Amino acid sequence: MTDPRFPAFYDEVPRLRVRDPLAEFLGAAEGGLLEYGYADAVRLAGHSCPTVASAYALTHHALTRLYQDELPVRGGVRVEFADRIDDGVTGVIAAVAGLLTGAAQDGGFKGIGGRFVRRNLQAFGLEHPLTMRFVRVDSGAALDAGAELSKVAPDPEMPLLLQRCLHGQADAGEARRFGELWQQRVARILLAHWDDPEVFHLRPA
Repeated sequence: MTDPRFPAFYDEVPRLRVRDPLAEFLGAAEGGLLEYGYADAVRLAGHSCPTVASAYALTHHALTRLYQDELPVRGGVRVEFADRIDDGVTGVIAAVAGLLTGAAQDGGFKGIGGRFVRRNLQAFGLEHPLTMRFVRVDSGAALDAGAELSKVAPDPEMPLLLQRCLHGQADAGEARRFGELWQQRVARILLAHWDDPEVFHLRPA
């Protein structure tokens, strides 16, 4: 069960089970089995928003499809991005993808005796048709992935409430209402549109 301080819908979002050979090798988890939920992505990012939600969903979908009937291998997937890491929200997406895949940048884990290397499994500024490309290190199988979040429009009240909050003009009720509407949009993205191909685009690379 998720922290009761979090919105209840976090518990409804599909969770992801993976096998992490490094966790198994070091005795961190029996069989290397790890499980992640949307709340883990929120804890990592420090917030819940459409970007964090879409990064979680796309990575979940990509790993599930790349590994089909077997558990995804954490540390066994390279994640490539069309944008540079400092463009827009790319860094946030990369952080969430790294949580689930184990793929890291230059500062990632260097490995043990040439095994379990996680560094340089993320790359940026590549010519890909969608936001991200997930590539299995063992087989080279790859998926392109991207989200079209404009398909899930915010509540009409949101723009005005956002401006009032940003300018310190909102009272406590308005601030609470803004947060509720913000999370309601995230919930729609992750629940009502989880399997919506108009929102989440995935195709073989």
